[in-house]
Amino acid sequence: MERRELAGMPDGVSVITLGTMLFGRPIPRRQAIDLVHAALDLGVNLFDTADIYEGYDRFLGSPGGVAETILGEALRGRRDRAYVTTKVGNPIGSAPDGADHAGAGLGPAHVEQQIDASLRRLRTDYVDYYLLHVADSDTPLEATLGAIDRLVTAGKVRRWGFSNFDAGHIETMLGLCRAGVAPPPVVAQPGYNWLEREVESGYLPACRRAGIALTPYRPLAGGLLSGKYRPGRTPAGSRAAESAWIDAAAIPHGRLRRFADEADGAGASPACYAVRWLLGREGVASVVAGVKSPAQLRELAACVQERPA
Repeated sequence: MERRELAGMPDGVSVITLGTMLFGRPIPRRQAIDLVHAALDLGVNLFDTADIYEGYDRFLGSPGGVAETILGEALRGRRDRAYVTTKVGNPIGSAPDGADHAGAGLGPAHVEQQIDASLRRLRTDYVDYYLLHVADSDTPLEATLGAIDRLVTAGKVRRWGFSNFDAGHIETMLGLCRAGVAPPPVVAQPGYNWLEREVESGYLPACRRAGIALTPYRPLAGGLLSGKYRPGRTPAGSRAAESAWIDAAAIPHGRLRRFADEADGAGASPACYAVRWLLGREGVASVVAGVKSPAQLRELAACVQERPA
């Protein structure tokens, strides 16, 4: 699989990142482990998770940790073949066994507590990339970045980045880094796809000016760009059918028809075209794909290995 440059990785990262948000339900443990192993065999070397991920069982304040635990088990004996990204900042409830404690935001105590919990679940001494998941209006960014600097110095985090922030936050973080509060961020993970392009107006230009690589999530807009959705029909096995994450009544079928026509004109399936479109955007190093099976992953791998029409 093609690899692209991402700071700190001399051999580059695969253009497909395996996302783990669905680990737990609808992807149970054994199937998720098999999916990770299939990804490694296909040349995928970047894996994305977060402290809150537990599939469709997630609710505000639930303990999370499911996806990290499964990924850690899957990478046992294979950690040297993988780069791991995890994230912090969303609300976390107390674990039933009391091993982890409730908390939220980007306060230094919570960030430093959560990295230890994540490392334990991932069965590793460090993560390659630690991302600030969401902005926290209650914590000064200087305090958060001070915690990140300590984690980098301690060797628990190799490099860091951010996900759901706005351009103003990004500029503030970069200014603090120039002042020596923390090393500069190297990676950003926005929600970005053919259908959802809000980040193009401020977020992406700020990252490009700073040389921050992009690893976008939601490449298929939660499955809307897969080509499965038709007016009046919700496909079985889709996120709209399995969960409340997609409102079937709000699906923009007119725009999806235009997208399908564009993909057809490029000689590609809708899903393939959506990923190729993202990989063609400036600064994109890898695309986070939340596939459910090795077969879907193989289709995606074949797609990105082909030359666009």
